[in-house]
Amino acid sequence: MASGKHDNRFLTTFIIPTLFVLIWSTGWIVARFISEDSDVLTMLVLRYLCASTLLALFAFASRAQWPKTRADWGHALVSGVLIHGFYLAGVWWAVGHGIPASISALLAALQPIFTAILAPRLAGEKVGTLQWAGIALGFAGIVMVLTPKLASVDPGQMMSMTWLLLINTAGMISLTLGTFYQKRFLHSGDLRSVTAVQFMGAAFVTLPAALIFETLRIGTSLSTLLSLAWSVVPLSIVSIALLLFLIRRGEVARSAQLIYLVPPVAALQAFFFFNETLIALQIAGMALTCVGVALAVRRSLKE
Repeated sequence: MASGKHDNRFLTTFIIPTLFVLIWSTGWIVARFISEDSDVLTMLVLRYLCASTLLALFAFASRAQWPKTRADWGHALVSGVLIHGFYLAGVWWAVGHGIPASISALLAALQPIFTAILAPRLAGEKVGTLQWAGIALGFAGIVMVLTPKLASVDPGQMMSMTWLLLINTAGMISLTLGTFYQKRFLHSGDLRSVTAVQFMGAAFVTLPAALIFETLRIGTSLSTLLSLAWSVVPLSIVSIALLLFLIRRGEVARSAQLIYLVPPVAALQAFFFFNETLIALQIAGMALTCVGVALAVRRSLKE
């Protein structure tokens, strides 16, 4: 019995978080590939519809329960708008229109700070001194990882992209609020059907924006098709299922700390796949980020 509990704790505190970070960190690479020959909002709508269809078919085939009341359907749709619709639209639009992926990743790394600030009010979660120390160390590590890339960005160019930075930040805030909404109103229900409904909600709000601001251009290059397939299955289905699982099993503030690990992992991926440089400062920043995350989630590991 003790062994079973230990295995389950190892699964929820190490295996699942590790898989989530590894998959989630590929999002910026996918966005960059897709934006080369496609309209990003149009591709997001296609991504949502494909993911929703696959999950719905799986839910029906496995006889998963669907939301029973109008309120349950509404909560699933609203959480989908926040977690997927507004968040990914903000990030992909910003990256697709010129915001460097490193800057976008840094903005995403602000999410744990906003989450920790809001956790006591929105979720009744106490953020202790040790956890705040972990948050501070984690963010310092992120800055160290991204400093070389930030230094190479033309300040004049960034000034002209202020509105894109605001859109990217708004998307990050939407994800933060969405995780709280998910924790409060969707703490039960089958994740297969609930996630399918969430992607429906995301498609509903993204399609009008695509019709207004884009020409519905869909690229057919191999890199675009592979990126779309990756964004549908691993990113939209697997990583979101892992995120929702973590939110249900733990505190929202501690689940959010995992976002700190995304930029360092993304930097490693860029090093291996795109031959980008990785200097000692960045490696030290990765180590500091890992220490910060370990401190921030320490209590949940003990539990």
